[in-house]
Amino acid sequence: MEQFFWEGTDKRGVKMKGETTSKNANLLRAELRRQGINPTVVRTKSKPLFGSAGKSISAQDISVFSRQIATMLQSGVPMVQSFEILASGQKNPRMRDMLIDIRDNIAGGSSLSEAMARHPVQFDLLYRNLTRAGEGAGVLDTVLDTVATYKERTEALKGKIKKALFYPAAVIAVAILVSAILLIYVVPQFEEVFKGFGADLPAFTQMIVNASRFLTAWWWLILAGVVGAIFGFLFIYKRSPSLERNVDRLMLKLPVIGQILHQSAIARFARTLALTFKAGVPLVEALDTVGGATGSIVYNDAVKRIRDDVSVGYQLNVAMKQVNLFPHMVVQMTAIGEEAGALDTMLLKVAEFYEQEVNNSVDALASLIEPFIMVVIGVLVGGMVIGMYLPIFKLAATVG
Repeated sequence: MEQFFWEGTDKRGVKMKGETTSKNANLLRAELRRQGINPTVVRTKSKPLFGSAGKSISAQDISVFSRQIATMLQSGVPMVQSFEILASGQKNPRMRDMLIDIRDNIAGGSSLSEAMARHPVQFDLLYRNLTRAGEGAGVLDTVLDTVATYKERTEALKGKIKKALFYPAAVIAVAILVSAILLIYVVPQFEEVFKGFGADLPAFTQMIVNASRFLTAWWWLILAGVVGAIFGFLFIYKRSPSLERNVDRLMLKLPVIGQILHQSAIARFARTLALTFKAGVPLVEALDTVGGATGSIVYNDAVKRIRDDVSVGYQLNVAMKQVNLFPHMVVQMTAIGEEAGALDTMLLKVAEFYEQEVNNSVDALASLIEPFIMVVIGVLVGGMVIGMYLPIFKLAATVG
């Protein structure tokens, strides 16, 4: 299949153009004529000079796709045709190629879950298991609708977490950048003025001047060291499970942010387990895929322990209590759900409660961070301004 650009006119003479995938130009011309369009230009769309076209497929792209395919199947549109429609409307070539590949595999006799298995990065084990369960029960459209809601909620929750982590980091980075600019460009100007005083500088001012000299002379080494440290840490982090686990454990212990991460992990755990259990996936098998959805290594390890305990006969709430990580309310709600035979319903209520807690915590963090911003900027920038004016104050007192 190739991507073609075409131009033509309809029966009223109105000019039209578009992009369509087809096996060759002749088949595309025949298809356009069948639709009442007289093609005047049909050419293969040029490929980019460097690498493959388009950005990578994001989790948000999969979330939007999930809602679209669920809506089409619920509306009675055949699956192959649904994928054709979605592929033709994609602006991201990589996403379009993936949808075309899935369509071709379905047309060749594969099930949707089998076709998705060819793209494990975009469709994780949880997604494929739920799709397979929906196919087996004959309720694929309903399951995909549930998956779409789950994806939308998960992406919204991720957005909240990123906002909570990015805001303070951005503020500190800006404060450090402003301080560096002052040390490199502003302080040397004051130093020239200080040389004419003929007196010793105050200790605080001298410390700032020394810092300015060092930064001006060695800024390239400092920048290289910082960039090297960041890339080195990321390189080791991705290849060291122990470091990754320790960082995750440390993040969970941070004030305010740690609480948000705990609430987020619990919300993801509850919603994912509720979704898989509701779709008819056995509890032990569901727990196999839930751990990775929590977004936390600590919680992932805990879910694995829960799975092992449940597989040997423990009730879910008892296994959750033994890992000593879930709040008492979550354990009790799970126990009530198990006793009443409504585990999925109770877990969804837990998920909704903790998602709201994340929203509230992020809003609270935003209000707490504002005075923190003032303190950081005041200490860094205001401290340097005061340090630069101390010799002037000292000179004025001497003259007076």
